[in-house]
Amino acid sequence: MSRLDREIDELSAISAHPAPAVTRVLFSPEDLSAREWLMVLAKEAGFQVRQDPVGNLFIRWEGSEPCLPAVATGSHTDAIPNAGKYDGVVGVLGGLEAMRVLKESGHVPKRSIELIMFTAEEPTRFGIGCLGSRLMAGTTSPEQAQALRDSEGRSLEELRAAAGCRGNLGAVKLSTGAYKAFVELHIEQGPLLEEAKRDIGVVEKIAAPSAFRLLLKGSGGHAGAVLMPQRRDAFLAAAEIALLVEKAALESGSPDTVGTTGLVEVKPGAINSIPCDVKMEVDFRDTDKEARDKALARIGDGTHAICKRRKIEIGWQVINQDPPALCDPSLVALVESQAVAGRCTYQRMISRAYHDSLFMARVCPTVMIFIPCYKGYSHRPDEYSSPEAIAKGVKVLAGCLKELSAK
Repeated sequence: MSRLDREIDELSAISAHPAPAVTRVLFSPEDLSAREWLMVLAKEAGFQVRQDPVGNLFIRWEGSEPCLPAVATGSHTDAIPNAGKYDGVVGVLGGLEAMRVLKESGHVPKRSIELIMFTAEEPTRFGIGCLGSRLMAGTTSPEQAQALRDSEGRSLEELRAAAGCRGNLGAVKLSTGAYKAFVELHIEQGPLLEEAKRDIGVVEKIAAPSAFRLLLKGSGGHAGAVLMPQRRDAFLAAAEIALLVEKAALESGSPDTVGTTGLVEVKPGAINSIPCDVKMEVDFRDTDKEARDKALARIGDGTHAICKRRKIEIGWQVINQDPPALCDPSLVALVESQAVAGRCTYQRMISRAYHDSLFMARVCPTVMIFIPCYKGYSHRPDEYSSPEAIAKGVKVLAGCLKELSAK
């Protein structure tokens, strides 16, 4: 077993749920243990380690000209409940391995190389994904972050203080020109590379996520006593809206539009009681911002029409609405050239899942490297990427970091 494979297994054991499941929620004991474990590895390799006020972790290999903007790589190690051991982790531990391999080979970087472990890429704790990279890019303000509360009412301020993250959240935002480039290694989380028998996916575009919450209020009553013409059933309005989301995605005119009604909470939740209140949350995304926004406008108009017809009160809350990211063409070409040099087959791809790269693209030129995973499974215990696939991804990443840090 290689050093990297062993470390992936070791990290997977730091989990709130037993193997093969992995659960590491932001600032949980498991998350804090994983951070400490990673810092030990980095220091053993001779790299510098620092943490910003929200807990983003930076592992730095100082270059011969440290004043130059650094080259960055990285991903996340937090994991949703009952997840797998490769999502995000391959980008963090693979990035560390790429740095160690380059150092052991005698490479002396001109530009510093920095590995970033981003805080809270997953939305588990606060309902918003990529919290660390959003703050780094300035798309989420310190005030917005300070207002966050988890399901138990605990604030980000309280939790980060307990985790030892000190300082003003405003200091998280990166200065202009902080990095020359950012390259993220990640499992595909889809089946295309495995089906095509390709080693490497070269990501050209990252889909733009939009998420919103609807609060529908109707009128309850006994299921047998209230006749159908008099009903104001909040769930039936929600059902129509969910179908509207599907229809808007299918008819957007863009092949990459996807819409998902992923959460529906119905009250009072009894078989013999008419639903009076519904909370529903919708994820809607595309790589084409114009197509996505037109579809969202259609959903908005249709939702209000449904609620007016059914006499349902509606509250609409935008959770997030971000623009898509285009990966830097020169970095796309660099990944392709390194794939060729490493004798890896490759294809250009779109990332329909979003990652910290979506926000790093606002900071500096960015690209993603995908590797295949079994049947495209992710966010589940049987998520799997082979040692051979990971090794090829690390080889391509190392080649990119070597070239970018040399000039």
